[in-house]
Amino acid sequence: MTGGSEPSVAARDDLAGVVDLFAWLTREELSRAVSELAFKRRTEADREAIDAAIEVAVAEYALVPAPREALSTEGDGIGEAADPLAVGPAAFPSLPADAEDLPHILDVPDRAVDRETLSAAVLDRLSTDAVAAITDGNAGRLEVLADVTYDVEAWAPVDAGPIRERIVAELDGA
Repeated sequence: MTGGSEPSVAARDDLAGVVDLFAWLTREELSRAVSELAFKRRTEADREAIDAAIEVAVAEYALVPAPREALSTEGDGIGEAADPLAVGPAAFPSLPADAEDLPHILDVPDRAVDRETLSAAVLDRLSTDAVAAITDGNAGRLEVLADVTYDVEAWAPVDAGPIRERIVAELDGA
């Protein structure tokens, strides 16, 4: 899924496509799915590279942490330590080769995501991330987050305008 030292946009979108097959996955399940795809391609799966790709996807809102109250399952039984992820507003989910076989390979029950609850959590996270980037003076991160404010509004019926206005004001030196 990666070609160079950093995961590509295609890798993030492939990760989102894999998650989209199931509605949501834990980080461990997603890592296992990527490892299974590598096995099907007769290649090695580098756990550190997979973890790095997932981190990039989360940082850039292609994948988002999903609060438990946004998740419905059929007898799932995931532990409290599980870290569920759902497709985020910055993703353009795409299925990597052989991904259509993953539902047959992974033992994952039927799942669903409550988009309203998820979108509220994403908006809260976006606000928190913006405050942290402003506090740190991280202009690069603020530019990414400004783009995400538009993505999230197209993705869900939320208003990210106040967050965007604060980010833009900070970037413009106000």
